Amino acid sequence: MTDAEDRPGEALPIEVPDAPVEAPVETPVEPEGFDLDDFPGGARSTIEAILMVVDQPLSELELADALELEESEVHDHLVALEDEYASQQRGFTLRQINGGWRVYSRANYAPAVEKFLMGGQQAKLTQASLETLAVIAYRQPISRARVSAVRGVNVDGVIRTLTTRGLIAETGTDGDGGAMLYGTTPYFLQRMGLSSLDELPALAPYLPDTDVIDELIEQGHA
Repeated sequence: MTDAEDRPGEALPIEVPDAPVEAPVETPVEPEGFDLDDFPGGARSTIEAILMVVDQPLSELELADALELEESEVHDHLVALEDEYASQQRGFTLRQINGGWRVYSRANYAPAVEKFLMGGQQAKLTQASLETLAVIAYRQPISRARVSAVRGVNVDGVIRTLTTRGLIAETGTDGDGGAMLYGTTPYFLQRMGLSSLDELPALAPYLPDTDVIDELIEQGHA
């Protein structure tokens, strides 16, 4: 007879599985609040500090939301900051590009900045790249074949260079032949100091129309 049978009044131990341990719920850490009046330069210097650390232009709305200010207040501070930089002949400037504001080195100092960044290497685009970029900028979206027809030379290498530099990008395909189409990028506008393509100089009338370009392509295949 077993021990359990010897002690009929004693209950056998029952193993209860451990209850699952729930992982603690992490409460999101909210950034500490601040009062703009606590900063020596107030809102204006705070906006300046933020613009010094961004790598993309910020809109007045983004700055207003972050600092709990009115957009009109942010605009006035930005304009005042640029006026200060200009009057003090600072090496940097505030510019509004493509709907946003960002700190840029002033154009007057471009040769020195370029030499420092490139270590003396030629940083400018070649004439071939500039001509190709102009055709794309004014006739976008445009295929590689059409660009080649305008320039009269193969532009495969130049297209790769402009794409690598972030000045142009693929924007889709031609509905008829399926050829890849190219257009300029927001970075192109930043580099050109433009808010939109509408601000490009009036060069388009000197470039051939699409129909003329197609004729040039057909002649090239003839």
